[in-house]
Amino acid sequence: MDTDNKHPGTKSVGWALVQASRLHRSRTGDKLSELGLFAGQEQVLQALGNSGPMTMGELAAILRVRPPTASKTVSRLSALKLVERHTEPGDARVVRVKLTKEGKRKAAAIDALWDEVEGELLQGFDNKDRKRLRKLLRRAAKNLAGFTGADQTGFETESDDEVDGLEASEPELAATA
Repeated sequence: MDTDNKHPGTKSVGWALVQASRLHRSRTGDKLSELGLFAGQEQVLQALGNSGPMTMGELAAILRVRPPTASKTVSRLSALKLVERHTEPGDARVVRVKLTKEGKRKAAAIDALWDEVEGELLQGFDNKDRKRLRKLLRRAAKNLAGFTGADQTGFETESDDEVDGLEASEPELAATA
């Protein structure tokens, strides 16, 4: 076997993204297991921690999953006493989900964990590189959302006229801004 050959995906942005994503998910998963959680559960706790109580439909939309997927995760988190479900007065078909006190504590721990892993991920990146990467990943996600029919909202929160305060005169950014 010739060890001088590089993997065919070495020049692919998609390949690099998949590898970085897998490693990020693995590292986050290791840290979540220390909190007694599984990957994916933290997103529900973070969403509820940031937005407060919401319906299952709203939660599913924020997470970009189908309602049954959100419901399954909420059921598991409810069994752990991290969330509570209540039917809407006047319409029992509408279920609202909120964090318990323990859920709020876990959400705060998740925020700290997320910051720690993000620091590891972006070690050696200056603020300009971090902002550029975030903006470009949002744009890439929005592109794919358009092709898959997924909700495209929330991918671009910064101005289209600038890339997070970076000068539009930078050649590589000016072409993409």
